[in-house]
Amino acid sequence: MNKFTKSILSVSAAAIVAGVSMYPAVVNAWGDSNNGRNAYTISQINAGKMGNKITFNSITDGKIGDERNFVGAKLTNGNASVYNANEINVTDGQVYTIRLYVHNNNPQGTKAVAKDVSVNFSLPTVVGKEQTVIGYLNSSNANPTRYWDEVTLKSNEDFYIEYVPGSAKYTNTQGTFALADNVINDNVKIGFKTMNGEIPGCYEYDGEATIQVKVHSSVTAKLAKTVRVKGSGAAFTESVNAKVGDEVEFQIEYENLLGDTVKDVMIRDILPNNLEYVANSTYLYNSNYQNGKLLPENTVTTSGLNIGSYNSKGNAYVRFTAKVVDKSLACGNNQLVNWASSTVASKVTKDDASVMVTKTGGTCENKTTPTTPTTPTTPTTPTTVVTGTPSTIVSTGPEGIVMGALSAGGLTTLVGYAVASRKKF
Repeated sequence: MNKFTKSILSVSAAAIVAGVSMYPAVVNAWGDSNNGRNAYTISQINAGKMGNKITFNSITDGKIGDERNFVGAKLTNGNASVYNANEINVTDGQVYTIRLYVHNNNPQGTKAVAKDVSVNFSLPTVVGKEQTVIGYLNSSNANPTRYWDEVTLKSNEDFYIEYVPGSAKYTNTQGTFALADNVINDNVKIGFKTMNGEIPGCYEYDGEATIQVKVHSSVTAKLAKTVRVKGSGAAFTESVNAKVGDEVEFQIEYENLLGDTVKDVMIRDILPNNLEYVANSTYLYNSNYQNGKLLPENTVTTSGLNIGSYNSKGNAYVRFTAKVVDKSLACGNNQLVNWASSTVASKVTKDDASVMVTKTGGTCENKTTPTTPTTPTTPTTPTTVVTGTPSTIVSTGPEGIVMGALSAGGLTTLVGYAVASRKKF
């Protein structure tokens, strides 16, 4: 039988101590489809205690320490060569590499090939001070067939993480192989010489799947402002051409990116000069009002609207109509910038859309040079700060309007020391 041996390469005593402390014997974050697999030391495997079965990441004194702790993170462009296996403090704007270690522990090499081996990563999609990334490893003929572990990214400020497209890779002694971007959603096969889902046993066939994520701070909500000419049937866009007398329809999309429920979401819109609100034109779209609900208030462009409470990933759309008028249009091109804001517990998110109007004729006959577009106006925070669709509307639970107040539910939603191994005959 082929057996494991290991040799420590260029490792200081301090590094070994750090590696041990980073990989404790008891790891709460890992798991598997057997609800707790057996763990082995290299000497136990050499003594035949594993038998002939194929199992992954179960060695407690392996290359990375305790292999059950197989998912880690590190700063991509930093000096650290060590993956933090449990948690890591992160900084806004930095990119971090997430590693998923893969090792078929059976010592029989090509006589113990794991089949249909695949990996995938689960990334959180909400804002918070902690973000936990889970890595999954699968094999149809292994025991267990599914394995998982996690690493937590932490900050003192709210943040979210974004997958870096094209960053998914699998690396082993044969080189580095690109993996599909859908590894963050679905199982993607890995392998040894090719990504065919087959990995023999022993250290010479191990590898690691990696992705990169970027940290973004201080975002609690998504707010998207768009516009179209009313009745045109066109898609909503960030800018539209119109003329005096046209009515334009504005759409404000709100989505709660926090992990917790937010109450009393306030939506307010600031109309610039030369756009007038059309009375009784405000509609709310959400999971209860798929076709829209006409709201009796006409305050969206004044004191704002309270559109209720939304759990994590809950969303809504507010639409209203404005008319293009000529109160102070300049000759030539005019950019009428319309700002919208959402306010939740004094946290404000803003976005804008523009109506482009060209004024010609009349007093403009002798003016050949278009004037500079009017300067966008930044809205002030709503005077009443309430703490607090037609594309895809996330189900947000029971909702209702009572006395003009909408209540909307939301979707509850090493230092590792280096070792080498070889077959021993």
